[in-house]
Amino acid sequence: MTTTPLRRRGAALTAAVLSIALVLTACGSSDDNAGDKTGDNAAKTRTVKAGNGDITIPADPQRVVTIGNTDLPLIDMGGAPVGVTGVAESELSLLPPEQRATFEKATNLGDEVDLEKVASLKPDLILVQIPDTEFKKIEKQLGTIAPTVFWGLDTEWKALAEGLAEAGNVTATLSQQKADFEGHVAKMKQTYSDLIKNTKFVNLDRYANSDPGTYVIGDIGCVEIAQNDVGLNFPKAAAGKDPLAYASLPFEQLAKLSQYDVITYPADSKGQPTAVFAPVADTNTWKALPAVNTGRALGVFCPGNNSYGAVLRYLDSLDKALATLPAKK
Repeated sequence: MTTTPLRRRGAALTAAVLSIALVLTACGSSDDNAGDKTGDNAAKTRTVKAGNGDITIPADPQRVVTIGNTDLPLIDMGGAPVGVTGVAESELSLLPPEQRATFEKATNLGDEVDLEKVASLKPDLILVQIPDTEFKKIEKQLGTIAPTVFWGLDTEWKALAEGLAEAGNVTATLSQQKADFEGHVAKMKQTYSDLIKNTKFVNLDRYANSDPGTYVIGDIGCVEIAQNDVGLNFPKAAAGKDPLAYASLPFEQLAKLSQYDVITYPADSKGQPTAVFAPVADTNTWKALPAVNTGRALGVFCPGNNSYGAVLRYLDSLDKALATLPAKK
């Protein structure tokens, strides 16, 4: 919930001019690439489909660079990129220690991706998810460095995970994560079947850049998992309309939330309201809400919503929160 909107950050790109020598260093000599992809060479490559077409990549890439939104999901599946782009401390702090160590071991390319620095890492595969317009500016340059696989920002998180796992050769971990996810969702659907049928939920959120005295009704981010996969009844925008989460609401409108049976809100790993959301929880209007007074305001921890490992941690927090709900009288 706190990572909305969907961690869809676009890397600010600095398309550094590459010298001919640098390009040759990155791509290998003509002798290295001579001949067609037959015999032994064919066994060493495979083709994947992505937003930029059918891309021939190494069968077992060893030096992967991740750009934009691909770094943390690949690491979540056990990948170890040699180069990553800038990730905010607020996101890094939510990673399991071993994943953060993997991220910090990689060369940090920063928020501005310097193509000369990318080439110096001599990658054999580049994975990218940034805005289409930014990718178009550097697509050709990246292609001279290494095979580049791109996904647009409209790629759904499960599809991105599938694509990253296939390209990065980490499908075994993905398979286990998917099985765990599907099992957890199925169990929650069974355990909370009555809640799913008879309870009106609403999810609140607040962003670090929100205007003072405002909050949003969150319908993007982790709550989409609770809504679309588990089946809990949360309000969402009408088809074709902007998400509800795009509209800031004044604290005075908190009183309107009395129509909902259960309120969820962003909490830290210890279950306390996040620092960003705390101003909402401190208001008298919030404290007067029936859901708050009856133990039906639930803090839920969302470490991310764009990879199975992070989503599983969210589901675990949501599951534990739902289990505390008092029985309806």
